[in-house]
Amino acid sequence: MFKSFGTQLAIGGLAASLLAGAPETARPQAAPPPTLGLQSPAEPPPPAPPHDENPGLINEIGKLFEKSKSLLPPLKSPSETIADLNARTKDAGQSLSNIAKPSTMVKGRVACLVAANGAPDCKAGADKLCQSSGFKEGNSLDTDAAEKCSPKVYMPGYKRQPGDCKTENFVTRALCQ
Repeated sequence: MFKSFGTQLAIGGLAASLLAGAPETARPQAAPPPTLGLQSPAEPPPPAPPHDENPGLINEIGKLFEKSKSLLPPLKSPSETIADLNARTKDAGQSLSNIAKPSTMVKGRVACLVAANGAPDCKAGADKLCQSSGFKEGNSLDTDAAEKCSPKVYMPGYKRQPGDCKTENFVTRALCQ
């Protein structure tokens, strides 16, 4: 009997020391029942707990989201979004009607004019090619270049000079409207 009393005494002492020695592990008291957002006018609202800076990963991700709010454009209201979509649809419809104009490819060979900067102006050549087939204007699809030289270049023993030949450009195919 002494042996079982000693065992019970040891277990009781261990339990008491655990409860007395570790008060931080005790369970908190039950919270008061919720008030469903209603408070009596005499009670002031409880103060918000102070926000301690926590340098952990979750805190850093939170800061990132806070900063990204200022970088993103503001959201539009549904009516603004619908008005924007309507405007885009109208623009797309006009673009499609411009594409739908009948056009024909015409073949030929018309020289491109030389622009003031020395480059060939093949838009004028494409227009001339299309106008020769009864169209109003055109855009060049294909061009060709040929070198036109003075006859003396072909003489045996003649040394070619820088101004003896020039490059001529031609429109060979145009898309006409």
